[in-house]
Amino acid sequence: MVKKIGWALLIALVAIQFIRPAKNQTLAPQTNAIQTKYAVPDPVASILKKACNDCHSNNTAYPWYANIQPVYWWLNDHVQEGKRELNFDEYTHKRLRYQYHKMEEVIEQVKEGEMPLNSYTWPHTDARLTPNEKNALTQWAQQVMDTLKANHPLDSLIRPKKPTPPQTTLNENAEHRPDADDRRERPGTN
Repeated sequence: MVKKIGWALLIALVAIQFIRPAKNQTLAPQTNAIQTKYAVPDPVASILKKACNDCHSNNTAYPWYANIQPVYWWLNDHVQEGKRELNFDEYTHKRLRYQYHKMEEVIEQVKEGEMPLNSYTWPHTDARLTPNEKNALTQWAQQVMDTLKANHPLDSLIRPKKPTPPQTTLNENAEHRPDADDRRERPGTN
């Protein structure tokens, strides 16, 4: 019985090797890439390449183990999620508010050590950011935000806060609503 289960698992493992989603690799020029509109200094480009672009661009450098299923499925899901959150190769195609907000998130997540993810830096030790690299990346993101602010009205970059409704006290509410226990006579009721 155990031998049959082992053979079934082996056959299933071999069979899934032929089920492969398309790889995240594009040879075409990236006309909406962030560097087409905003300056990306060479040191920052190097940081983006080693620590960000595998999950946040249209070109992933896959490790050898990506050729094994189901590892590739997990990696592909990870890359697709990263691209949904921020894709540097589609950055300038997005609304200004999105661009501004994503740079705010880059600053916050890099400073707090949330990016790059630990699940990425564990096998890619070179993607671990030094304090100087974190500083360079956050300063660059701030420069992108400053460029946006210099070229566009602030209300196109930041979502206006919704006004809060005026606070009423309990007594004010009672005056505006008839009380269910109100024993006053109402016209037409006896």
